[in-house]
Amino acid sequence: MQARAAPPTRQRGGFLASEPLLLAALIILTLYFARDLLAPLAFALVLNFLLAPAVALLERWRLSRALSVVLVILIFFSGLGVTGWVVARQLVHVAELLPDYRDNIQTKLDSLHTPIGGAAGKAINSLEEMTEELSSHANATIAPPAVPEAVVPTVRRRRFQQPAPEAALPNKNATPQQPTPVQVVEPPVSVGRYLQEIFSPILRPLAACGIVMVFTVYMLMNREDLRNRLLLLAGMGRLSLMTQALRDAAERISTYLVWQFVTNVLFGLLFGIGLSLIGVPDATLWGALAAILRYIPYVGTGIAGLLPVIFAVAIFPHWRQVFEIVGLYGALEFTTANFFEPWLYGSRTGISSLALLASAIFWSLLWGWPGLVLATPLTACLIVMGRHVPQLRFLHVILGEDAELAPEAKFYERMLAMDQNEAHSIADRFLEQRPLIDFYDGVLLPALGLMEQDRHKGSFDEARGNYLLLSATELVAELSEYKREGGSAPAKNGTATVTDAESEVQQRRAPVICIPAGDPADELTAMVLAQLLEQSSHNTLLLPTESVTPEILERLGQDAGTILCISAMPPFVFTQTRTLCQRIREQLPENRILIGLWQSGQSAQIMRERFGSARPDRVVTTLAAAMAQIEEWQQGCAFPAEASVAQATAQPITVE
Repeated sequence: MQARAAPPTRQRGGFLASEPLLLAALIILTLYFARDLLAPLAFALVLNFLLAPAVALLERWRLSRALSVVLVILIFFSGLGVTGWVVARQLVHVAELLPDYRDNIQTKLDSLHTPIGGAAGKAINSLEEMTEELSSHANATIAPPAVPEAVVPTVRRRRFQQPAPEAALPNKNATPQQPTPVQVVEPPVSVGRYLQEIFSPILRPLAACGIVMVFTVYMLMNREDLRNRLLLLAGMGRLSLMTQALRDAAERISTYLVWQFVTNVLFGLLFGIGLSLIGVPDATLWGALAAILRYIPYVGTGIAGLLPVIFAVAIFPHWRQVFEIVGLYGALEFTTANFFEPWLYGSRTGISSLALLASAIFWSLLWGWPGLVLATPLTACLIVMGRHVPQLRFLHVILGEDAELAPEAKFYERMLAMDQNEAHSIADRFLEQRPLIDFYDGVLLPALGLMEQDRHKGSFDEARGNYLLLSATELVAELSEYKREGGSAPAKNGTATVTDAESEVQQRRAPVICIPAGDPADELTAMVLAQLLEQSSHNTLLLPTESVTPEILERLGQDAGTILCISAMPPFVFTQTRTLCQRIREQLPENRILIGLWQSGQSAQIMRERFGSARPDRVVTTLAAAMAQIEEWQQGCAFPAEASVAQATAQPITVE
């Protein structure tokens, strides 16, 4: 009987989960076509993050939730309305004064001495003609002008046949035909359409503000209900994740809005004080306007600096004040944009500078001016989602400030690129803040582990692998004379200056033999361990793998205190390490054996049990653990003075 074929397995995420580009396109289209609803909702969400702490404070003062929300909403929107009304009135007043300075503007233009034939001269001439035309229209009477007569041109139809010869000849006695005057009469406009044309520019922003207010009030009144709904959507298994994400988003956006308010107020205050010292009238207006327009990224900052410059060009007879205003605004903007705002946007919101620019362009294309204002808070929400939701981690990688390669990854990447100078620079920068053993454990050994994995996968050829090992070996050799904090300084001839006390301590310690498991990476890690032991005043010998012969082991067995360290770099190194440990244990049953399986992800105790009859005394995964274990063994079995003298006079081991 023929077996029935199994039905095709259905993907858990559905069709859209397997097509991320289609899903992203669907989301972008939804954001674009639903912008009239989503933009006010986003504004309300941002205002909720800003006003929720004030509502919570009033509730702690024993006010009801409804009364607290009403008070906060009234104070906030009343402040916005009064500020906008005062600024708008002063701007209208300034605009009414500008025509009085027409002669001053003309003098400024004439003082430029622009060539008449040049492009700039033509532009200035065009500007002057437009100014004169506008002035003539402004001085015209209120009476409606006479309607000009439109001339209706005659349209001749082309025919395929040739015209008659008589028709082609002109008639001298015929009178010329006069054009027929035509008057265009517009139909009367209805009252409804007239009111619509007048109030449409006003009603649309008012309607948007009303929607924002309604959403804000609802969110403030029902904070717990909205939070519970989000938690239900996330599922019971992700309560902790969503709670942390909501807390993180609220903290980031609230802190950003508060600090942005402080930054803009300080900027406007300093700008207004500077303008008053220069002598610009209405300096308070321009300072307040600069503080308000800075809420619009990039575009608002330019407009805030351009308006007082235009005003100064109109009212001042000389150019000195104009240049002073430009210098003042440029200095304030340069300081704020390069020193304060990177700290504010980077550390407070976690958004990189490139992500700020890209998000401003993206949200502006989707939602226009509202998107430009909301770009930073919305991007902060996306970064929070990327930090806490594994499926959206790419958002944090693309937009986040702290999304960068780890030191070991950067070091290994530079080695792969054969950029030895940059790799050494990474090591130098790391060593400026951390000790040498941390560099080996945190950067070099992880990079060697990545190299071994790629080598076994066949990701690069033998020549590239040899280059990586030679580059790393050269770096380790350069660090052999690295001055430890509190350690002995190297002498002029390159050898360390050792005091008598350190020499005595070194003679009283048992010798430590470092043996690589077999691969070139194992030899390099054994070299690193031997270097650290020598810098810690241990009697150290680096023994190659092929030199571990029965004769050498017999000589080492004469001293039961000798410590043997086998260095191995995973993966695929366990078998040869266990074989080498078994061979050493058979001839040296009393000596201590330490095995370093560097950067192994398994437990050291479990790895020790896997060695079976080889019975190593300890298995470690980091150099710090190896150094601590050797130091513990040295303190537990210090040699007496007689033994140290006998050891010093004994014949050294020679390795063929």
